[in-house]
Formats: sequence, C-alpha cells, structure tokens
Amino acid sequence: MTLLSSYPCIALFNCSTAPDFPCFCWTIKQDMQSSLKQVQKLLSTHEAAYLQSLRTLRKKLNLLQNTATKQTVLAYVPLPTAPHRFTYTCLKLDTPANSRKLGKAQNPGHEVHFLCDAGYELVGAEFRMCQESLTWSGQQPTCSNINECGSSPCLNGGTCVDEMNQFSCTCTKGWAGATCQSPVFHATQPGQSRQQECTALNCFFGIEQLTHACVNTPGGYRCTCPAGYNVTRDGRNCKDIDECASRLNNCTRDQMCINNYGGFQCVRVDCSRIRNATYSKTSPLRCERNPCSVDNKVCSQAPNSISHHYLSVVSNLSAPRTMFRVSTLRLMGDTLRFSLLGRGQVRRHFAVQRSDRQTGQLVLGSPVQRPATLEAEVEMTELEKGVQLGRYITKITMFISQYEF
Repeated sequence: MTLLSSYPCIALFNCSTAPDFPCFCWTIKQDMQSSLKQVQKLLSTHEAAYLQSLRTLRKKLNLLQNTATKQTVLAYVPLPTAPHRFTYTCLKLDTPANSRKLGKAQNPGHEVHFLCDAGYELVGAEFRMCQESLTWSGQQPTCSNINECGSSPCLNGGTCVDEMNQFSCTCTKGWAGATCQSPVFHATQPGQSRQQECTALNCFFGIEQLTHACVNTPGGYRCTCPAGYNVTRDGRNCKDIDECASRLNNCTRDQMCINNYGGFQCVRVDCSRIRNATYSKTSPLRCERNPCSVDNKVCSQAPNSISHHYLSVVSNLSAPRTMFRVSTLRLMGDTLRFSLLGRGQVRRHFAVQRSDRQTGQLVLGSPVQRPATLEAEVEMTELEKGVQLGRYITKITMFISQYEF
C-alpha cells in the first residue's frame, strides 16, 4: 500500500508513467469517464426539460393568441415570495347601462352578477362565470325599461300612461280610481247637491260587482263593506278584520292562522320528504336537514334548510314590486347564487333579482287581478370554486284577495 500510494501514477493520474500498474491507472480513468457520462446525462435531462418547458409555454402563448378575440387577457403578476410568473384571467366585463355589477374576481370559476336599476328589468343571464377557457359564460345582458302598462292595468276602457317606475290611468266617463275600477254614482233624488253624491272619492275602496258600494241616502251617502271588513269610524273606508287576532277562526291546534284581506287561512307546515335525506322541525315555519352519513353524497346535496313564509296581498297590486328578501349574514364560500324554482304560473308572475352581494329578492312582475294563491320557491346556494357548500330554500305563499283594499 505504501508503494502504490507514493507512485507517480497516483499523484499525476498519468498511466503512461506507471506501466507496471495498468489496472490501477485504468480504474481511475474509468471512474472519471463514468462521472463525465453522468454529468453529460444530467445536462441532457435538464436540456430536455427546458425544451419541454419552452414547448409548453409556446402552446400557451398560441392559445392566448387564439382566444384574444374571445375576451381573454394575459396578466403579468409578480409574486413577492416566488419567482415572477404568468397568471390567466378573463377580460373585465363592462357594466350594462342602467345597472350595477357585483363581483370583481376575474379568475376561472368566479362569477360576476348584474342588477338593474329601479324601473328596469334584466334581459339575459343574471350572472356570468369565468371559464377555464378564459371566456365568460353566456351573453352580456342588458337592462330594458319596464313597461308598466304592459299588463293593461287600467280597467273599463281607461288609458294607461307609462311613467318611470309607475303608471297612471286616464279614466272614461263614469269611472274613477287608480285603475278606473270604481263606478261613479250620481244623485237620483231631487234637490241632492253634488257634494252629496256617491263617487269614488266618497268611499275610497274599489267596487267589484257591487258586492260593496256607496249607497246614496237623503242628503248624503253611506259606505258598505263586504264580509271580512268593518267600516272605519269616518264611514268612508273599509278595514280588514283580523280573524286570527280576534279568534274569529276555526283553525286547529296543529295549524297556524294566517290573516288575509277579507278572510283567513289555516295552514300546517310539514317537513318535506326528500330521498336519502330526513328533516326535523326546528321552529313552526322551518325544517332543517338531519346530519348525513359520510358516504351519502345524495344527502349532502339536499337543501340544508327549508323555510316557509306567508303573505297577504290585495288584488291588482301594482308591479314591479319587491315582495320578499332572502339574505345571509355571513358568506361561507366565494359565490352566493339566488334562483327561482318551478315553472309555469310562478315564472309568469315572479322573478328573482339580486339587490346586493348577499341578498336576493323576489319581485312581483305583473299584477294579479283575481283571488288566487301563488307559491314561489327561492333557492340560495353557497359555492366555493364551483363546489356546492350549502342550499337553502325559502317557500313563499301569497294569498291574494279579491278586493283591492
């Protein structure tokens, strides 16, 4: 070992100077070649990875150029704790005229909502989502002026005048009232002055099929009211009788009494039966979903709670009008979505609009001119990057009177 360690071949790494030890010198040379090959292989691997990164970047740049006309933009965002890199966002959307835009995030999976100003209705999608292709879903909505005369609110030949957020009626001879709903009675007895005549201005409530009326009397008039109403002290108006507060109802103990204009309704709230999910009644008007098992995905997608609310509405109520609001005190995810469930008659009369980031409202779009019971369901959904976190359903039942007072 002493001879080998002191031989020049060891110090100079030159095999030609150590002919007596070819195997030893060849071993050193072989190790060096092996190391060089490993370094060369490592460099080749890094070069291949670098070329692959360049090809990937080139593909992304080509995709960006191809989608530039589809409202995409490449935003350069320097990160303070990491090397500079590129991030992709959808192009900022314009706010339609006569509206507000809710939501500022433009990353894939995020939504932007639109809310029209008072007197305007939304035409198109209520929200648009930034998609993975860096394009916005749907088409850009618009806000059009609401034609308050579209539902023909003026009765008995009256002419409707469309105004901002309201309408007015020009009545034909013999009719009066906000919608020309009240006939004008003229004095028939000799010597009765004009101030003693029955007119729509004497009894302020509307008149339908003479079920209640203004009755001319010698030297004056008298107002009468239909069942479910009392004449007010001044004798000129009708006031609804609250049968629920005065116990003038026949509702049982397991029912709730809901007073409406001219009558009352007895209702009973039972929790809904939904497949693979069960509910418990936590208040007279609210049912909440019982805990779901870990492997029951259908149960976890069922509504977290179902609430019931009842409204009493007069006939021919002017529209558009906000009837009910649904909101959350604290937003759990990054998106809150409101929608109207059901079809047919519900969508002919109602729409759901967003009033702010955390509130949705049920809007009556057209007057209802007959006694009816309408039901609407408003769904509020919380999402995080497109994944549902919770669903909450509010059922609103409206009892519409046959009278306009």
